[in-house]
Amino acid sequence: MKYIVTLNGFDYEVEVNELSEAIVTSVTPTVVAPAPVAVAPATPVVAAPAAPATVGEGTKVAAPMPGTILSVNISQGQAVKEGDVLFILEAMKMENEIVAPCAGTVSQVIVSKGSTVATDEVLAVIG
Repeated sequence: MKYIVTLNGFDYEVEVNELSEAIVTSVTPTVVAPAPVAVAPATPVVAAPAAPATVGEGTKVAAPMPGTILSVNISQGQAVKEGDVLFILEAMKMENEIVAPCAGTVSQVIVSKGSTVATDEVLAVIG
C-alpha cells in the first residue's frame, strides 16, 4: 500500500508491505499539488485612527517602563510638590512610584487606573 506522509512540511510517498508487522520498504520524496482554494477579493479594512491624547504645555510626567497603572493619586487642577507620588505603576510584578519631577499644578491627567502604558508614554502634565 502507498501512503503520502507529511513530515516537517515535506510530503513523502511511503510504500508499506502488509506482513505480520509493518515494514517501510521505500520512501520517496514527492510533491503534492495543493488543492485549489477559492479566494474572495480582499476588502480593504480601514481602521479609524485612534484619537491621540492631546498633551498640553508644561512638564510631562512619563512612564519609565511599560506596565499597568494601579493607582492615580492626582486630579486635574491639584497642586503638587516635587517628589509627591502621582501614580503607582506595576511592572514585572513590582509596584513603582511615579513621582512629580517638579512643583506645580496638574494641568492634565492622561491615564486612569487600569491603563496599560508603554515606556516614555506621557501620564500627566504639570503646568
